Amino acid sequence: MKIQSNMYINNPDMTSRNIEKKENSSHALVQEDDIQISDSARKLVETARNKVSDFHTMHFSSINGEIREIPAEYKCENLFKLDLKATSISGEQSAFEGCSENQSEVFGKWLDENASEYLTEDEMKKIIKEDLKIERFELPREEAIKLMEEREEPYKVELIKELPEGEVISFYKQGEFVDLCRGPHLPSTGKVKAIKLTSKSAAYWRGDSKNKSLQRVYGISFPKASELEDYLKKLEEAKQRDHRKLGKELNIFMTHDLVGKGLPMYLPNGYVVWELLENYIKRKERKLDYKHVLTPPLASVELYKTSGHWDHYKDNMFPKMEVEGEEFVLRPMNCPHHMMIYANTIHSYRDLPIRIGEIARDCRFESSGTLKGIERVRTFCQNDAHLFVTPEQIESEFKSVVDLILEVYKELNITDYHFELSLRDPNDKVKYHPDDQMWDSAENTLRQVLDDIGIDYVEKVGEAAFYGPKLDFHIKDSLGRVWQCGTIQLDMNLPERFDLTYIDSDGSKKRPVMLHRVIYGSIERFIGILIEHYAGVFPLWLSPVQVNVLPVVSSYHGDYAKEIYDYLIENDIRCEIDSRDEKLGYRLREAQIKKIPYTLILGEEECNNKTISYRKHGSKDTFTTTKEEFLNLLKEEIKNKSN
Repeated sequence: MKIQSNMYINNPDMTSRNIEKKENSSHALVQEDDIQISDSARKLVETARNKVSDFHTMHFSSINGEIREIPAEYKCENLFKLDLKATSISGEQSAFEGCSENQSEVFGKWLDENASEYLTEDEMKKIIKEDLKIERFELPREEAIKLMEEREEPYKVELIKELPEGEVISFYKQGEFVDLCRGPHLPSTGKVKAIKLTSKSAAYWRGDSKNKSLQRVYGISFPKASELEDYLKKLEEAKQRDHRKLGKELNIFMTHDLVGKGLPMYLPNGYVVWELLENYIKRKERKLDYKHVLTPPLASVELYKTSGHWDHYKDNMFPKMEVEGEEFVLRPMNCPHHMMIYANTIHSYRDLPIRIGEIARDCRFESSGTLKGIERVRTFCQNDAHLFVTPEQIESEFKSVVDLILEVYKELNITDYHFELSLRDPNDKVKYHPDDQMWDSAENTLRQVLDDIGIDYVEKVGEAAFYGPKLDFHIKDSLGRVWQCGTIQLDMNLPERFDLTYIDSDGSKKRPVMLHRVIYGSIERFIGILIEHYAGVFPLWLSPVQVNVLPVVSSYHGDYAKEIYDYLIENDIRCEIDSRDEKLGYRLREAQIKKIPYTLILGEEECNNKTISYRKHGSKDTFTTTKEEFLNLLKEEIKNKSN
């Protein structure tokens, strides 16, 4: 364990000195007025002492390189005063004299995990107050490596060694702190006005579980305290909207380590939403003459070698498996399968465009540290499609896909979005196919198409797929967060690699152009986004349960409640009946918690008059009408997909 104050972490006077414990050294105590400490620092030490109640001494290395033994009865604040001037708290067992080995480990682990929570923000505010100048400097590779080695920064050394030849190696210095960074930075620490640490998490170095686990600390700053306050309010709202929290509360999905990390299972409510989204997009695609197919979730490694994915993407695939002398791999994407479907038939120019769609199950290796609910998983479904077109059809088909995406987003009440045109990095000859003519043609074609249909976009160099440029749709949710979902990719490479052709009007063979197209992205991620966007209150057409039927007293009003329930079910309304022997108020509150759009209240008056009284989610107003009028209200709302 190594806990370091960030003001002193890179001080060569401390880090380069080899400090050893002195035998029979006397206790050297810190004076009361040595250093001012914060309340959070005091809280840390007090809490830490409670974690291991019977330790007698701890050893600290001082700024002068001396070992000082602090008796347990000495004041906590003095214990921490010393640490503020220390290089580290020793994590060896010898540092916990009088403790069991287990207690030492418990204390060490706890301090590693919690120190930043108590220390870092106060330290940062102190540094801000000092208004330290932030200075940039550059070093040659060997000098840069030597500097980081002297400062005991092995990870920075590793990063420097991996930088391309000729890369500028820059550092930034503030006071005694020096760090490798590309920049830019503010001119001084005093320019930071409002700061808050938001979270921390453990993360393996470079996402590899074979490497050491490090602590990652997240924070945010704003030029005004009021802006920080607004942000924190949004952050708190985001916590309440977190799809992992709501997914559990609303019985949308579950995960279990026995099944496997990153492998979500959809519960009945979740599968309703899934199926609705699947059927919704398929109906729209069929109207546009898409032909849906079903392909296997694995394939021969040779397929991906032919497509080029094996060279560019194999690190994101699960390990290959050998069966009867043939090598297979779980499918990470669908385009190679669709290439083979196109190649199965001889096509004429009259057949084009050919639109092949599939709700396809894919598998990609994601390190455990990157997994998050259903937004980042190891298996997912894409509403994928590939359009095979002539060069003359690119613009019309591209526009048709744009219109489809915008229509879907509008009906889902997603109206705030922007477009990014992702291009290759012409200097990257590893990731991108080195055919400059092909790339120039594809990128210029896409620019022309976008200009012709009047789309404003931002160009992003180096963000293209290895096979072609693409247009990404970035949507902003109700909390102001941006998500990349829809994408359209222009591909002149894969048709070439698979030798795809069509017979042109003059009888010659021509090469089709292919458009990759996704509307939702992965359905998993899209559902997660929708849960958070709607705060779990799905629009009526997408809600797993649309109506909750509540008889006031089941023994008296239960028969009529069942009659209304059956009527709604027969008319394709998803509903449930709550006939529990609980107070009406309790059941009404539960219906609100479940975020069911409509709740019916059926008592004596409703039974006698053959009416229903309903209340919409989030409202305390109750309306009375006939079952027929209520059904018409539901049908109209579903038809219009209104919220």
